[in-house]
Amino acid sequence: MLQSNAMPEHPTVAFQTTLDGICAAQLTGFFEGWPQPPTPDTLHRLLSGSSHIVLAVQDRQVIGFVNAVSDGVLSAYIPLLEVRAGWRGQGLGTRLMEHLLAQLGGLYTIDTACDDELVPFYARFGMARGNAMIRRDYARQNGQSGAAER
Repeated sequence: MLQSNAMPEHPTVAFQTTLDGICAAQLTGFFEGWPQPPTPDTLHRLLSGSSHIVLAVQDRQVIGFVNAVSDGVLSAYIPLLEVRAGWRGQGLGTRLMEHLLAQLGGLYTIDTACDDELVPFYARFGMARGNAMIRRDYARQNGQSGAAER
């Protein structure tokens, strides 16, 4: 576990890079505004399948996370960075990204796709705008494979 020492206003926030000791019940409060958000169980599965994760934990509750999928040779993609509403604007997303980028250091390409208003945030980490092609199936936004599973 990586202990936080750069957030003195929140001395009990710890950062960890595994799901050790974390169950689905500790992964609530994310995906605000998503019409069909993943359940905590689905989020746990998603994080389990990621090649790299960083969790911000306070009082046994995950308050933020970031994940990456990588081939471990040349490239990684960062699909999600989430911070619970009560913790936004306090530097937690920055700390999560710093820890993740330290894990991914040395790769040729680290990519993410984001909304326009988030470009300045990611630019602070040396990321630049680029073209991306995306395909979205919003019926599967919650991580389930079909309508019968919703």
